[in-house]
Amino acid sequence: MNEEASAIPTPPWRKARRAAPVKRQLSQELIVETGLRVLDAEGLDALSMRRIAQELDTGPASLYAHVAGKDELLELIYDRVMGEVRLPERDPANWRRQVREYARETHRVLAAHSDIAKVALASIPTGPNMLRLAEFVFGLLIEAGFSPRDASLGMDRLSLYVSSDAYEGSLHYARMRDSGMELKEYFRHFVGQIDGFYRALPPDRFPHLAANVDALIADGGEARFEYGLDLVIAGLETRPRDPA
Repeated sequence: MNEEASAIPTPPWRKARRAAPVKRQLSQELIVETGLRVLDAEGLDALSMRRIAQELDTGPASLYAHVAGKDELLELIYDRVMGEVRLPERDPANWRRQVREYARETHRVLAAHSDIAKVALASIPTGPNMLRLAEFVFGLLIEAGFSPRDASLGMDRLSLYVSSDAYEGSLHYARMRDSGMELKEYFRHFVGQIDGFYRALPPDRFPHLAANVDALIADGGEARFEYGLDLVIAGLETRPRDPA
């Protein structure tokens, strides 16, 4: 008799054994993927080599064969995120519009990943995706006629503005999660507190602040971001150019 065909069934009073899940082979890509997942769910402060090792069911020491440490891991995660930024073909004749679109797109990607923008504040382009973005903006300004110095400083200040604005937004989202409020409720409460505080200021000491509270709180985050972009682009327009 065929032994496979006549296999003895598992008695109903015994628990069937579950097949052990197959672990993915440890790699730099898997570590970065796991780190990004932790960052998105819990924020930058929760990210550590030990935390990732727990997620991957391994020891922290095994990670160092693929990543030198937390600093390198953050750079790799940030570069991975920057790979999500969509770029058009460079069009130096329309550099103003493309600078604005690039800033909006980069801000969108940063805002979608918790407080990753904090990493951007101290990053020099070294990864392939960061270099792709730097080449786009720097090349766009060079081809639009800016000197290499103005293109370099313009790119640097634009990146700093976008990253710092996105990081400020991430701080508000973290406070919102801690408060248990929905987004609209949180900002209504936040702006309401500012409104009440400034209206209570003694006008004899702070006449301009006390008299212009409505203007101080009138614009939301998107309007403020666009206003800042206007200033950056207007500043670039004052620099000498050689379109030829």
